[in-house]
Amino acid sequence: MEKKSKIYVAGHRGMVGSAIVRKLKEKGYDNILTARSDEVDLRKQAVVESFFEGESPDYVFLAAAKVGGILANNHYRAEFIYENLMIQNNVIHAAYLNDVKKLLFLGSSCIYPKMAPQPLKEEYLLTGTLEPTNEPYAIAKIAGIKMCEAYRSQYGCNFISVMPTNLYGPNDNYDLQSSHVLPALLRKFHEAKVNQSPSIVMWGTGKPKRDFLHVDDLADACFFLMQNYDEPNFVNIGTGKEVSIKELALMIQKVVGYKGDIVHDLSKPDGTPLKLMDVSRLTQLGWKSKIDLEAGIRATYEKVKDCFG
Repeated sequence: MEKKSKIYVAGHRGMVGSAIVRKLKEKGYDNILTARSDEVDLRKQAVVESFFEGESPDYVFLAAAKVGGILANNHYRAEFIYENLMIQNNVIHAAYLNDVKKLLFLGSSCIYPKMAPQPLKEEYLLTGTLEPTNEPYAIAKIAGIKMCEAYRSQYGCNFISVMPTNLYGPNDNYDLQSSHVLPALLRKFHEAKVNQSPSIVMWGTGKPKRDFLHVDDLADACFFLMQNYDEPNFVNIGTGKEVSIKELALMIQKVVGYKGDIVHDLSKPDGTPLKLMDVSRLTQLGWKSKIDLEAGIRATYEKVKDCFG
């Protein structure tokens, strides 16, 4: 990407999109195109095609999506599959129609089968059944990967896909009804500390293991791949290191400075027992994560704690 290139970041107000905008500005790119959802509704095909025709972006980071944790994914199943399919179908097709030089599509680690071998290699896609709680979202993201592959195969489009692991950082969703585990725990511990609650309730056993990546690391990886990767196969992005949910909770408890107890609600689901992504393909390309988990959580907490009230 040249410094003067027009770069469209779809979903610029979300956690991932805003991190990509920060990264681009840090690298000296200032011709960045953004649009709020009330200005350009990416679920509407005619609106998206008109936007692309009028703006003619050179590069696209497709970070716009409807996202949420286990509760939101399981409860709003129709919305998660419909809205994500519409967003990515419209943006990818409009990018093709308007000769975008390169597009990067952001997927999710939930695309992998629930019981796939660990760590998760890219070739494990479509080798088994998905985790039921987020199956609609996962199917939409798989469709996005395959759409990028199909447009590359049929039309020669330089569209690439990346699959991030579990993310955290500034501009995350901290709503306890719809957030992912790390931001939910961060808010729970903060509110328990402020309210001097004797304990907090944590879903499940705490035994499942996950890989957590700071969103600024993800943005750095996306920038790296947009500059250096032009192959059809999608690429996992993560740290390659797992931590149990209980270990994560204890780490967040330490960062927040909460002194109470952790109570497990065993009536709530654990989700997938282990989800660690194999990042050897990305490592071989020359990129590795840089932000330590505890340091990243501490930096995030300092930025967001005042928003909790």
